[in-house]
Amino acid sequence: MPGEVRIERVDVHDDAVLAAWHGVAWRADRHDRGENATTWTLPELTAQLRSGRRSRSTAAYVGTVDGTAVAFGVTVLPMLDNTGTAEVAVAVDPPARRRGHGSAMLAHLLAEVGAQGRTTVHAEVDWPWSAAPDGTGTPGVEFARRHGFALGNLEVMRVLRLPVRDDVLDALDPGLGQYAVRSWVGPVPEDLLQAWAEMDASLSTEAPTGDLQVEAQVADTAAVREGEQLLVAQGRTAYRAVAVAPDGTAVGYTEVVTTVHEPGRAYQWGTLVHGDHRGHRLGLALKVAALRLLQSSEDPAGPVDHVLTWNAESNAHMVGVNERLGFVPVERCGIFERRS
Repeated sequence: MPGEVRIERVDVHDDAVLAAWHGVAWRADRHDRGENATTWTLPELTAQLRSGRRSRSTAAYVGTVDGTAVAFGVTVLPMLDNTGTAEVAVAVDPPARRRGHGSAMLAHLLAEVGAQGRTTVHAEVDWPWSAAPDGTGTPGVEFARRHGFALGNLEVMRVLRLPVRDDVLDALDPGLGQYAVRSWVGPVPEDLLQAWAEMDASLSTEAPTGDLQVEAQVADTAAVREGEQLLVAQGRTAYRAVAVAPDGTAVGYTEVVTTVHEPGRAYQWGTLVHGDHRGHRLGLALKVAALRLLQSSEDPAGPVDHVLTWNAESNAHMVGVNERLGFVPVERCGIFERRS
């Protein structure tokens, strides 16, 4: 019937359909979040959809009304671990809201992942720092709750304006004692690959996850290299650092990523220090090293003027590290969970 939404899986090799699908999310995110919007650009999402990754399976769905794209949907399925879990994302073009299109898309995505045996579903929702801490009353949170999702973990998005002066970094740098830091741009060196894979995999359970149902990830060096190939295809550059113990073992890591498609912006990804080596301020040392590397490098997209990061609100130590560096809160992000 005219006016009804029609939902179909996106042909990832159809550039026109991909552009229409992505445009819905792009406009929705900027309408809702302004300068804090973080939707991946079209080239980045296209590269992910076409990558055929072994470790994660991503599918795109578009909702159209009379041939016009009005709803965006994505499912992401971990393939090496957490094989009962799925991630979903839904967006509706602002002019097409309040007509049931978002609910129709979500129902479709839940049916798709359910048919593949995924009984736990995660979805991220963002809301302004000025709103209620748990997001009560904000549209995205209320939508999630109406559809059976509950808040599982609460994170805060913070921003750091660059540059951070060298004298400030010098004052913050805690010194390393018998430890050392190695930093570089690009792929993980071969001699650090196994340790990097293990640390990166452990982040999912070492970092606070609240009430979320999360299993430990599999440490897979091939998946690390696969992810690095995707970064190149997406136009991204990784700035990385590891902390090395006196015996030569890598015991901590951090990663900051930029993209040629968002000049001026960097994303702080994972940071982790092995439990047996905490208490030496290695997390702060790693982040200082990564910032020095970022600020001293010629990024392919040009000068970087801000970094975004997310931390669980309960992660007091890492929040304290970020605040010492100058990060300030701008938004909250909830990871919501639905179990069936």
